[in-house]
Amino acid sequence: MTSLEASIKQRALAEGFDLVGIAASGAAQTSSHLEQWLKLGMHGTMSFMSTTAPVRTDPSLVLADCRSIIAVAMSYHTSQPSSSDSADPQTAWISRYAWGRDYHKLMKKKLIRLGRWLSEATNGCAWRACVDTVPVLEREWAHRAGLGWIGKNTMLLNRKLGSELFLALLLVDEELEPDSVKPDHCGRCTACIEACPTSALIAPRVLDARRCIAYLSIEHKGEISEDLRPMMGNMVAGCDICQEVCPWTRRAHADLHPEFAPTKSRFRPQLDLLESQSEEEYRTWRAGSALNRISFARFRRNLSIARQNQNSTPEAAKS
Repeated sequence: MTSLEASIKQRALAEGFDLVGIAASGAAQTSSHLEQWLKLGMHGTMSFMSTTAPVRTDPSLVLADCRSIIAVAMSYHTSQPSSSDSADPQTAWISRYAWGRDYHKLMKKKLIRLGRWLSEATNGCAWRACVDTVPVLEREWAHRAGLGWIGKNTMLLNRKLGSELFLALLLVDEELEPDSVKPDHCGRCTACIEACPTSALIAPRVLDARRCIAYLSIEHKGEISEDLRPMMGNMVAGCDICQEVCPWTRRAHADLHPEFAPTKSRFRPQLDLLESQSEEEYRTWRAGSALNRISFARFRRNLSIARQNQNSTPEAAKS
């Protein structure tokens, strides 16, 4: 590793990233997997996945002459109880990724500062910051940059930080020395596959989004199939189960970033309070979080399912 790579990593850590690594750019190694996944329709109504597939598999279409990819990660893992520990059916579950501040804005500012610094350090290298909204394969590049391995739940896993990680990439046209790839540490464990309520993980590292509660509650357009609704329970914005049961995530370092700590209004909010919100109140409630992808109509649909599930509990039948 040269002094430039060492300086990049030192600078990234100083910005507040927990992990940083470097990969040599090139064609995506998972392009055939993505092609097959799309061919089988496992992306559901996410049409943008198919229209942007050619770009996702070739970083040079995102940044001309891209030579290296700097991958970074921040942990949002907290010491709060898991979704399965929620004993009150009158509450709704908001996924852990949306408890605190919007990671898109926070991480992009850090990446932009890193990019500007690198451009000065290299006499003008070109760069592009990517935080979810740019069509790139974040998990593959994070894996190839040595941040961790791809778990059976399809998430990037790190031995110290688990899988509750926000990932981002800085594409650069500077040739940098890449880091080595980390080995797989899942072993024989299938906890994530067995715990998925809807059996969306149809095989190790194969997710059928059409059955995934995170997809259904956040991305899916239209009505949700009746056979899947009971399994959604009180989850109205995402699902954390396949990560919460992972042994690596369960023993990961927690509470590293106060900015991702639970905001009171989004941590197990009362279901009836969410149901009473007007569209304007909903926008205010989600402001500053990563929940902007869920429209008011979609959120109301999710609340309706949660209420139906609450009314079918044994506790509700006794009342």
